[in-house]
Amino acid sequence: MPKGAWSYLDRRLFMAGAAASGLMSAGAVQARATATTVFHGGPIRTMDDAQPSAEAVAVRGQTILAVGALDAVRAAAGRGARLVDLDGRTLLPGFFDPHGHVSMVGLQARYANLLPAPDGEGNDIAALQRITRDWMNRHEALVRDTGLVIGFGYDDSQLKERRHPTRDELDAISDAVPVLFLHQSGHLGAANGAALAAAGVGTDTADPDGGVIRRKDGSREPNGVLEETALFAVMGALFTRLDAEANRQMIVEGARYYARFGYTTAQDGRSSTDTCRMMAGLAEAGALPIDILSFPDILTSTDVMATPLYRRSYEGRFRIGGVKLTLDGSPQAKTAWLSQPYFVPPEGQPASWRGYPAVTEQQALDAVDLAFANDWQIEVHANGDAAIDLMIAAVREAARKHGARDRRPVLIHGQTTRMDQLDELKALGIVPSFFPMHTFYWGDWHRDSVLGPRRAEFISPCGSAWRRGMRFTSHHDAPVANPDALRVLSATVTRRTRSGDILGPDERVPVEVALKAMTLWAAWQHYEDDRKGSLTSGKLADMVLLDADPMTVDPDRLAGIKVTDVYKDGRPVELS
Repeated sequence: MPKGAWSYLDRRLFMAGAAASGLMSAGAVQARATATTVFHGGPIRTMDDAQPSAEAVAVRGQTILAVGALDAVRAAAGRGARLVDLDGRTLLPGFFDPHGHVSMVGLQARYANLLPAPDGEGNDIAALQRITRDWMNRHEALVRDTGLVIGFGYDDSQLKERRHPTRDELDAISDAVPVLFLHQSGHLGAANGAALAAAGVGTDTADPDGGVIRRKDGSREPNGVLEETALFAVMGALFTRLDAEANRQMIVEGARYYARFGYTTAQDGRSSTDTCRMMAGLAEAGALPIDILSFPDILTSTDVMATPLYRRSYEGRFRIGGVKLTLDGSPQAKTAWLSQPYFVPPEGQPASWRGYPAVTEQQALDAVDLAFANDWQIEVHANGDAAIDLMIAAVREAARKHGARDRRPVLIHGQTTRMDQLDELKALGIVPSFFPMHTFYWGDWHRDSVLGPRRAEFISPCGSAWRRGMRFTSHHDAPVANPDALRVLSATVTRRTRSGDILGPDERVPVEVALKAMTLWAAWQHYEDDRKGSLTSGKLADMVLLDADPMTVDPDRLAGIKVTDVYKDGRPVELS
């Protein structure tokens, strides 16, 4: 058990024992459980349409007691309430992650950071090599114990060379220890010779279904670059070197990293059964600083859906909310499945290249049917519009077969969603969870190489969804990008690219709408808006404090706003 992580029983026994021994009176124990705090002295943005702003919020225990004018809130709080002066800072409901991978964020936090600017220094291949060597020197014991080196977050679209690092370039870092670089999209990677050998990948290895092993020109010899299922197979073989304790540490570190950006609920999309069980164990031990909501892979991990972990309420800050299906790859990696060709095909591919599906049509139909038959909420990764067409067809057929109910299937990413598809999503009750951060990180790349100027304008069409009266959510897909809530907000409001261009001005939305997509609507997406997502009396006191008010700052300054404090269930979260 991590240091400082007490189980519920441990805490109850300590408090009872302290009271009995005189260290803490029984009255003090009760007072601690029911102490009231009043927050005031800064802008309070509630996300509650009935009362969008307030002068004060009172918190008692885990829940919000009162919201409104300062005098009224102080009266409701009663004598002895503790006053917290916000000193001009802005109070908001805690951010709710509509889609991410908190267990993998721990991997990002623990291993070599290959992200390009502004999140790192991985701007050319020489820098990737230097960063990795430096990390190895600082973590000799970890490399020795695991026999593995991992670098996370390189992006070929941002590297000076505009290509992936190769096996030979990773061999230059080490030709003895397996070295694996993961692309920022999470859908591609690069491996050295030792990593390929350890995973059994060689000249005779065929490309797996839904993946590609890239080869050296004129040869069957792998060049080290792996796409989709080819990468996942190598990851599966190498990650067995990480023991259970290492994986538990990564989950906790990932949750802490989320909290630093103001999130009080994180998601773990496409979890494995083992990951779900580890998260449940950490929750039982009291080791999770924020709530984690898991969506295990419907193709591999449905066994966990028959356990008590699948429920609507949290137990020790963990629950399983439904299942996840992945239909294709990523647009920036040019593996998303499009209905029309890519603007510039990837190296070695014809002009007709449209990407490819990750599963067969029948697998997709069967998976959605299984979810509907069991009334499981299903979240479907579909980036390309051809993959979105398949999701729509699968949901339509499953709804026809099993009847209409409030299942809230979720389209994850939906970056190339067409306008006719938005109408279909609305008619079928599919919730779009968009990825507008792409407009900053890869907007120029989408315009110039991936989709071309016309199609790129409609990446993650939040504005069009909003004008149709649809509730949408917006996410970061961490560790594809940092779980940076303010960067999500900025991208959704401004759609400004790295170069300063505005990609699709008509798809921008007002700040208040963008905030709802990260708080109230995200909670609604997961059936939790009765207790999360707004500063409303009776809801959980999940709150974040910012050093500026998003509603009043210049929109181009939104990404620079800092999180100063986070409260989960009314208690401050350690952000160091």
